Amino acid sequence: MTRGEAILRDLAATAALGARLAAVLRAGDVVTLAGGLGAGKTSLARGVLAALGLAEEAPSPTFAIVQPYEPPEVRLPVLHVDLYRLDDAGEVAELGLDEARHDAALLVEWAERAGAGYWRDALALDLTVLPDGARRLTWEAPAAWEARWPPPQ
Repeated sequence: MTRGEAILRDLAATAALGARLAAVLRAGDVVTLAGGLGAGKTSLARGVLAALGLAEEAPSPTFAIVQPYEPPEVRLPVLHVDLYRLDDAGEVAELGLDEARHDAALLVEWAERAGAGYWRDALALDLTVLPDGARRLTWEAPAAWEARWPPPQ
């Protein structure tokens, strides 16, 4: 497991990180996005989706819980997931994400609501808002990600 940290100075840096992540994302991958409200989780997911070819801005999946994207809209099937509204970790299984990830990549906001270690093989990204408005990104990249995770400098 590789761990690291970087500062994302602005929205452009967050979008750029999303583009670098999109370049290595593939079906079966899970990327968890943690951080408080307004930390930039959805902005990072939007950066990934834009780099995968999504022409319009991706809506936040808070109310839908799962927002699917399929080719030709994007080059790779992606499920943008927001678990914020789940009351119980057991509800995650009802969403069918484990089956869906065979054919799609998962971008999961509020993944901690699934329970600790639910996606042990996920690239775990955590965003914290700093006093100057920048974001501190911390990550944990398991072995499956170490050779391809392009951490920001």
